[in-house]
Amino acid sequence: MPKSKLKKFRGSRTCGGGTHKNRRGAGSRGGRGNAGCFKHHVVRTLMRGQRQGKYGFHRPNVKKIDVINVGVLDQMVGEDGRIDLSGKKVLGDGRITRKLIVSAANFSRSAKEKIEAAGGEVVVT
Repeated sequence: MPKSKLKKFRGSRTCGGGTHKNRRGAGSRGGRGNAGCFKHHVVRTLMRGQRQGKYGFHRPNVKKIDVINVGVLDQMVGEDGRIDLSGKKVLGDGRITRKLIVSAANFSRSAKEKIEAAGGEVVVT
């Protein structure tokens, strides 16, 4: 019957690990974690598809507002003269030629003035 590993290595200094300097902490495996990704572990990194490092500047989450200009409202209007732009902000670029009833989340000052000057109505939802 063969010896068990425990008995085989009893009294041995390194238990089959080669020289006494081997199997000593993280140095024997080339560092801890992602150490050496671009040096001695570069092939392992490429084969695993890992990417390292950061590039550029990432903006914080800024709430984006959907906007629409007054000049586009003439083309969007139906027969009744009402436009519902819930969740959008109306800006004052362009001309308005009709009397419109516009409902939106927000209006710029110039957009409000242009709609009311054309005889229309502004409704903030």
